[in-house]
Amino acid sequence: MAANGINGAHGVSRPLKPGIYAPIPSFFLPSSEDLDIPSFEAHVTRVAAAGVAPLIAGSMGEAIHLSHAERVKLIHAGRKALDNAGFPDIPTIVGTGAGSTRETIELTNEAAAAGADYAIVITSGYFAGALNPKALKAFYVEVSQKSPIPVIIYNFPSASGGIDLDSDLITELARECPNIVGVKLTCGNVGKLTRIADAIADPSFASKHPRTNIQSSFLVLGGYTDFVVPSAFANGHGAITGLANVAPYSIAKVFQLSEAARKDLTFLPEAQHLQGIIARADFTIAQASVAGTKFLIEKLYGYGGAPRKPLLPMDAAAAQALWEHPHTQALVNLERELNGKRRV
Repeated sequence: MAANGINGAHGVSRPLKPGIYAPIPSFFLPSSEDLDIPSFEAHVTRVAAAGVAPLIAGSMGEAIHLSHAERVKLIHAGRKALDNAGFPDIPTIVGTGAGSTRETIELTNEAAAAGADYAIVITSGYFAGALNPKALKAFYVEVSQKSPIPVIIYNFPSASGGIDLDSDLITELARECPNIVGVKLTCGNVGKLTRIADAIADPSFASKHPRTNIQSSFLVLGGYTDFVVPSAFANGHGAITGLANVAPYSIAKVFQLSEAARKDLTFLPEAQHLQGIIARADFTIAQASVAGTKFLIEKLYGYGGAPRKPLLPMDAAAAQALWEHPHTQALVNLERELNGKRRV
């Protein structure tokens, strides 16, 4: 059993719930590129206060640039920050995907021992041309069987050599692997999300395919925030999105309105209005990748810094253009309105 005592019949002490999750950036000291733990802890607390749970060592967290020891250090820091800020029930998800199945399992065990509640696992893309559907399925089956904590599938073709898991394979894994508790679809394919969510929403799914952890269900999560409203009406469960680092109150609000609109359509116009603002901002800001998000965090909150090399920070002109872009400014104004402050 995992050190945090959440596996198997013992149940889940911090259940994975529908909602918004933020892949937290890993912040680095400018002089050394060592981890900037105080900024990391401050940011975890900031998004948690908006009702957004953290994902540590994901793509936005530059997991590919982190050592095993650094991942463990961030897990400890994230859990400490949440507990000290009065959020002991918010779970931590940790990225543990690596080049090989062996190292992925090793990282997952290390994350569990450090106190992670869930692992999110991306497909290795180095040998993408040789990984047929049989190999891809075998990877997730073995990782989930050997993981001491529940596993989330991470489908991100751009970071996996173009590998794009289809809805049939993901649904098979959901049915056959009881320790897999969700999928993040950074492919941005709304049709795929609809097909998977429909299979999971079938009343017989939970009884025929229970999770290893008796309190868990299977969540279908988007990887962007430009389709939170459509996702809700297709039985999706929210999103894991880098934009929630910039505007956590706004992203949480559109999810809340979307869920409310499913029961009462009078909430739908406001949800659609916010969705439009957020979708335009997501499209614009995502093009600036990790460096752009870090720049905006720095601009808004006073910390952020540069990515770890070989990634470079945005040049001054591009950064200023991103800040002044009407899509960015509309989101900033919305965030300021929703968190009740003149300054974010």
